[in-house]
Amino acid sequence: MRYTTAITINLPRNRVIDLFDNSDNIKKWQPELIKFEHLSGTPGQNGAKTKMLYNMGGRETEMVETIVERNFPDSFSATYETKGVKNMLENEFIALDENTTKWKMISEFSFSGFYKLMGLLMPGAFKKQSLKTMNQFKNFAESEG
Repeated sequence: MRYTTAITINLPRNRVIDLFDNSDNIKKWQPELIKFEHLSGTPGQNGAKTKMLYNMGGRETEMVETIVERNFPDSFSATYETKGVKNMLENEFIALDENTTKWKMISEFSFSGFYKLMGLLMPGAFKKQSLKTMNQFKNFAESEG
């Protein structure tokens, strides 16, 4: 399953990148995140792996983030893997003008086992969650200025 989502953030691209690329901020815009732990590689760089623990609807879900390409200010790509689900995210940050940034995210999911059924039956839920997360970041970023 593959889809694209996009939002407009009312901040200059460099400020958006500063806020997005700061790991101290992640819990501020992802309230479902319980903890994250560096596993390997240089933190924030290509190949780095981080274990992330989320509370998803009252259930703890662990996933591993692997940074695929860190090409700021233009893009950032990573995979997120959990039991039965792998998600490849390609993020682009486009300056619309000096004070406005478009964040475009291409999400590609692959499923195995029982989770294949979830992907078939609930594709809209995945896109809805992507937009929710993007809007949480937008709200955080715009409040930080």
